[in-house]
Amino acid sequence: MDEAGRTVAYASVNTMDGHCLNWDQAAVEGFRWKLKYFFMNPCEKYRVRGRKPWKLALQILKIAITTIQYMNLPNITVGNHAYDKNEGIYAPLSVCQDFYRNASISSENETFDIDTKIETECAKVYPGQPPAEDRLEEFLKNLTLNFKRLLSVNINFTLKAINLRTVEHHELPDCYNFIVMITFDNRAHSGQIKLNLKNDVDMYQCRDWNVIGMSGRNIQYTLFFDCITTVVCLASLILCSRSIISGIQLQFECMHFFWTFLGKNVPWSDRMEFVNGWYILITVSDTLTIVGTILKIAIQTKNLTSYDVCSFLLGTATLFTWVGVIRYLGYFRKYNILILTLRAAFPNVVRFCCCASMIYLGYCFCGWIVLGPYHEKFRTINTVSECLFSLINGDDMFTTFKNMQQRSSLVWLFSRLYLYSFVSIFIYTVLSLFITVITDTYETIKKRQQSGVPESELHAFLADCKDLPDSGMFKQENVPSPCLSCCPR
Repeated sequence: MDEAGRTVAYASVNTMDGHCLNWDQAAVEGFRWKLKYFFMNPCEKYRVRGRKPWKLALQILKIAITTIQYMNLPNITVGNHAYDKNEGIYAPLSVCQDFYRNASISSENETFDIDTKIETECAKVYPGQPPAEDRLEEFLKNLTLNFKRLLSVNINFTLKAINLRTVEHHELPDCYNFIVMITFDNRAHSGQIKLNLKNDVDMYQCRDWNVIGMSGRNIQYTLFFDCITTVVCLASLILCSRSIISGIQLQFECMHFFWTFLGKNVPWSDRMEFVNGWYILITVSDTLTIVGTILKIAIQTKNLTSYDVCSFLLGTATLFTWVGVIRYLGYFRKYNILILTLRAAFPNVVRFCCCASMIYLGYCFCGWIVLGPYHEKFRTINTVSECLFSLINGDDMFTTFKNMQQRSSLVWLFSRLYLYSFVSIFIYTVLSLFITVITDTYETIKKRQQSGVPESELHAFLADCKDLPDSGMFKQENVPSPCLSCCPR
């Protein structure tokens, strides 16, 4: 009796173990189908479950509307200018000079005495009034310039203008207030005075206007188009954000699955497969487009004048939108190898650029310190960097060599060694190595695709799924396995 009971009990245990093993296999296959469906392209998902590629359609629509929107961003083109008036009197033009309070400089005796406290003197000129001799003499007396003490001269005035270009588009003309500041900078006391023009503009609705035959339909159509752009980008932002969140959730689920069923940790490279960088780029593009469109609406309704900020947002959003479409080209085999090469080579390219930048910065600071007084392209660290970057691309080489002053034989010889070594190192060595890094990555990916060897454990796990997208195995939803809790590993 005891032997029979033990036989029945043993058979029950075997039955339960077999049941759990069957559940284990079903869970593995179900999760493998789920992962493979996640990494399918929109066309394959449509064949499997009839899922419409809404994100693809929105991206194509965004390309059109963001490009058209940026092209229609208005430019300030005004031709009717006048000085500002206040109660019938023109606002004066202000001329101010900043100078040291006291300075006695005698270059011939090599002596000087300077009080570094800065003082400011201003004189005003009223436009629209003929300069009488007494007023002109008084103005010249108040504007005596002592170049030994002079630091800067600032000229400030205000102009008003009306933009009549919008009338031909049946829009209400805009009024502008330009605050102009011209600065003559003599702080270097080098014999050369730098000239700088600064212009701040305020846009507002004209106070008293009358345009015959004007219609507000055009501006209404533009605002309606901007609203459509905002809605489309908001829908794209929601869909891409949802996909990013779903990918992150599936990443954690995959980590738990691999540890529970396979006893392995998912490598960091495989975990990043679930974080779609293209979706992140698209969400950034959508955010920039939405904010830029709101600023554009505010500009068109005469509430803001942030043209530069609006142009930056819409221009960058247009760039990201076009770049984001590359993701969908990757679904074609011939284009996919290019995208895989760029993605695989990116870490090596970044490391290579970090190493090359050390040499580049060394040449920048060396050229700035040694050649700055003798060559106009090496006066500031910014111009040095621009000059060297042009030399790397083979631009403006002869001018850079020729414009070096020959007042010092030592500096002239150093400049030749400096320029020849820089060109040789970066054009013949650094750029060649840079191309080699990308070429090696391309050859590696090409051989890997030809051999069919999985790149990682995640790809090897997915490769065991031999079911095609149209096989019907992916149409049913995945059922979670109870063996995750009932069968200890």
